[in-house]
Amino acid sequence: MTSTALDSPSALAFLGSEIVTDFETARVAILPIPYEATTTYRQGCQHGPESILEASQQLECYDDELDREVGAEVGIYTHCPIADTRLGGVPAETMLEITQQTVIDLVQADKFVIALGGEHSITAGVVAAYQRLFDKPFTVVQIDAHGDLRHKYEGSIHNHACVMRRIVEMGLPTVQIGIRSLCKEEATLIKEEKLSVIWARDIATDPHWMGEAIANISTNDVFLTIDLDGLDPSLMPGVGTPEPGGLNWYSLLEFLQQLFTTHRVIGCDVMELAPVQDSVVSEFTTAKLVYKLIGYQALAQEWFKE
Repeated sequence: MTSTALDSPSALAFLGSEIVTDFETARVAILPIPYEATTTYRQGCQHGPESILEASQQLECYDDELDREVGAEVGIYTHCPIADTRLGGVPAETMLEITQQTVIDLVQADKFVIALGGEHSITAGVVAAYQRLFDKPFTVVQIDAHGDLRHKYEGSIHNHACVMRRIVEMGLPTVQIGIRSLCKEEATLIKEEKLSVIWARDIATDPHWMGEAIANISTNDVFLTIDLDGLDPSLMPGVGTPEPGGLNWYSLLEFLQQLFTTHRVIGCDVMELAPVQDSVVSEFTTAKLVYKLIGYQALAQEWFKE
């Protein structure tokens, strides 16, 4: 057990006082990771997890699509923050180690983990935990504006711009969705390694893109990582590097529901929220997205009982 003990709940809980669930009975664990060390444009993602948790307290607990009060039926536990750079510097290697061990502890306690970042480099630690826990391959499905496939950026292999390169090096298959910004090094790697990419430009014109994306997933098990700049910035302005042309809300939800229906999603993360001053659009939208992920997982795993 690490110093981030499982019985240490966050002072700020997802859904707040609306849903109070103890660790033993919760099926879902929200893991805030307010780590930021390598952002290169608009900063502030270390404040993302807290902003999401605060915004979640304004959510309606009833999901009209699923016709359920999801949180009450599923049970949601909010872990205390880990690798918190708001309190001081945290070396990347330390962040990855703490993240990996905490996720392992939570999954071994039979929790479905949704990690909240923080910068996207965190995902390497989360995915490493699942690779240690699972004896068969799984696919990492990435929703993102950027390829994140550089070998090194600004002197670091743990830069947020390198996270998917680290995951490819783990030997895991990937499917990248919504990509619309990358460098030549990344474009070359995609061609040489024949990586699966659903380009944002094709999403805008091809009504069958979801079927192609699902068909490109080569394993039954999936880890889902969402960089919020994968959404269009008119919907999600609070990100570090906004790129025009991303996914819209209902296309995103339709794809996610298909993904959870056709594959076993073993875990998720939602990364890179950088709150905008005097606006709550991004954090509230993110909180609702997290709640939809919980609902789709509950439906797929038949946690809802008639």
